[in-house]
Amino acid sequence: MAIEVKVPVLSESIADATLAQWHKQPGDFVKQDEILVDVETDKVMLEVVAPEDGVLMEIKRNNGETVASAEVIALIDTEAKAPAPAVSDEVAEVANAAKPAAEKTSETTPAAAALELSPAVRRLVAENNLDVSAIPATGRGGRLTKADVVKFMAQGEKSAVPASAAPSTVETGAGARPEQRVPMTRLRARIAERLVEAQQTAAMLTSFNEVDMQPVMDLRARYKESFEKKHGTKLGFMSFFIKACVEALKEFPAVNASIDGGDIIYHGYFDVGVAVSTERGLVVPIIRDVDQCSMAELEQSVVNYATKAREGKLAMEDLTGGTFSITNGGVFGSLLSTPILNPPQSAILGMHKIEQRPVVVDGEIVIRPMMYVALTYDHRIIDGREAVSFLVKVKNALEDPARMLLQV
Repeated sequence: MAIEVKVPVLSESIADATLAQWHKQPGDFVKQDEILVDVETDKVMLEVVAPEDGVLMEIKRNNGETVASAEVIALIDTEAKAPAPAVSDEVAEVANAAKPAAEKTSETTPAAAALELSPAVRRLVAENNLDVSAIPATGRGGRLTKADVVKFMAQGEKSAVPASAAPSTVETGAGARPEQRVPMTRLRARIAERLVEAQQTAAMLTSFNEVDMQPVMDLRARYKESFEKKHGTKLGFMSFFIKACVEALKEFPAVNASIDGGDIIYHGYFDVGVAVSTERGLVVPIIRDVDQCSMAELEQSVVNYATKAREGKLAMEDLTGGTFSITNGGVFGSLLSTPILNPPQSAILGMHKIEQRPVVVDGEIVIRPMMYVALTYDHRIIDGREAVSFLVKVKNALEDPARMLLQV
């Protein structure tokens, strides 16, 4: 019986998707839940798996084609059986089973290892048109790791690909400067569209302040080992900032609001997006009801979302909604920046690099670990007084974290 393989049901905000990479070809036997194709949307990369065992009869849409939600893209014959191994293959399998485990591991072939590529490695290979068999694999059992691919690319040893699949390079003679033209990914194109939209539709303004991070750093240093031992996750800075922002959002609800036509929607909950940088672009997964989360739950959520984002495993629901966002350019060394709104949200907080600077404390010049913080806000619904007061509230909470955590 032939069954249909369909594009996953997309959210209302996503009109269509692109078939990024087929991992199986017509005639291949596939097992249930085996990955057939990667589908790229404006927000996430989705993996479409085989609904049942069978033989892939037909691929209706090819790599690079645009597809709609729930569209049929392939057919699987569930009555077809896996091909029986040839006699010589059976003999080789028996002989291989008798070998010591270490000897079998050493004989893992690149082709076999390629079948076990992680989603992150598969995408990196596909996006850069690399030949898996040409990349030296250093992972356990001969598996190819992301580090292997990155190293291979850095050495400039990309394998040749058909001209139709490769980015176009134009040279104009001796001494000319080459140019390379590559199509934008859907995610990058969507990011560009939303950034332009935010600048054109919102009255964006940015206010700045600075935070003495010494109290938070002292608290982390004192409890980081016991925190990690008890909760199984490290105590970072993000949970402190989320908690500080929640306290400020409660006091200044307009910063947690959004505009819908001629109305202002004041949200009675706090869903905070934390920006994560990935190879494909910036994504902002949402942590729900952060006011009800413990510090450990917040830290674990940040780690989990960052891991899922970099492995391309974020789901639609992970990226939808959100009432406020936080972005941390400090991890890349940014000292100061003006973050751009994430519509329809009306504000975003930018964290930056912690730097030892001379400051005046109680009339004395001392060296402190200081961080500039920036709040970009939609001036249509947030006044300057509210924005500045919001940042002062965040600053005071971080400079006296005990009061924040004790809610006194």
